[in-house]
This record gives sequence, C-alpha cells and structure tokens, in this order.
Amino acid sequence: MMVLLTDLALRFTVTWHIVPQVYRGMTDAARAIYKDQGFTGLYRGLGVTLVEIVPYAALQFGLYDAFNHMWNKAAAPHRRQQQQRGLNSSNNSNCSSSNHSSSSSSSAWWDDRNLQSFACGLAAGLLAKLGSHPLDVAKKRYQVAGLNRSLRYGARVERQLAVMPLLSCLGEIHAREGIAGLWKGSVPSIVKAAPAAAITFTAYEAFITFLLAWSRQNEQQQHQ
Repeated sequence: MMVLLTDLALRFTVTWHIVPQVYRGMTDAARAIYKDQGFTGLYRGLGVTLVEIVPYAALQFGLYDAFNHMWNKAAAPHRRQQQQRGLNSSNNSNCSSSNHSSSSSSSAWWDDRNLQSFACGLAAGLLAKLGSHPLDVAKKRYQVAGLNRSLRYGARVERQLAVMPLLSCLGEIHAREGIAGLWKGSVPSIVKAAPAAAITFTAYEAFITFLLAWSRQNEQQQHQ
C-alpha cells in the first residue's frame, strides 16, 4: 500500500505539468507495477520500512514516558499546593467558595490530563520522526528507484539503488547530497507525524481513563 501511495503521489507531482496522467487509480498502479517489476515490486522498501518502525516506535513511546515524567515532576509542587489549599479551605469556614474555585481554575492548566497527553505526544512525535527520518528517506528512495521523471524535479533515482543494502543506500545519499540529504522532506514529515502522535496519545489516554471509570462503576454496582 505504501508503495502504491508513494508511486501515485510522485508520478502525479512530477508528470501532471508534462505528460498525461500515468495511472488512472490505485488498481491501475498495482497492475502496472506488477507487470513491470513483478510481485516483489509491490513490496519495495519493505525491509527498511520494518527497520524504520523499530527505532521510531521506541523513540516515540520512550520519549512520551520521559516527557510525562518531567511534566508530573514539574507539576508536583503545584499539585501539593492545591491540595494544601483545599485542606485549609475545608477547615476554614470563613473561606468563600468563589475564592476557592478561582484559585483552582487558575492552576488547572498544568493538571489537565488531556493537555499533558497532547503536549507530551506532540514533542515525542516530533523528536522521534526527526531522529528516524534518514531511514524514511532511504525507504522512499527504494520505492521510487527507476521511476521516470523530468530533470526539473531533480536527478532520477537509479534502479540499482533498489538492490543496495540499507547502509550503502544511506552512504550513497550522504556522498551525493551531504548530511542535509538524509533529512530531505523532514519538515512536512514532522508536520504530519507530530500532530498524529499527539492525537493518538491523547485519544489513548482518554479511552483508558474512560475504561477505568467504567470498570470502577461496574464494580461498585456489583457490590451494591
């Protein structure tokens, strides 16, 4: 599927100003790739894709836990202060309820679990994608190796690159384009990956909270 999406996107981008549309759709693209390169053509870049997933996922989840720990550590003094205020206000009958509610709302931002999940997920997704992006560049080069395109869009990726080992491919990119070549396209990639990670972690934490609350409610009903 990734091969088809990459091939369709690239062929549309590099050809719509020059020649008629290459593929009519995804099915047509799959047939053409299969006819030209065989069944293995549909899995170009699979190895490096699997290699890319491991460090990316490890970085993303590890950094998410680390950022959550840092957030909780920074918020701990504020939470203790809020708890102390709550105890004092409950013992002091002269304390007005309006003052207490304004005090709680003014410090609520750092105790917002959804905000915490979103911010930590956003930072984790950004750094994880930035760290693993060279592998993503290599994956895309494998997938488009041998594709015809106009020189106005850059040099053609030669077909022999598709059979290079991963380290040789990365070395070739570095030798021809420098260290910056390994991070080509990192900005749009991060713009996609960081919000996606933030939304994923926020939805995950919200769903877990819902399930725990639902489970506790069921337990209470069973005890009654």
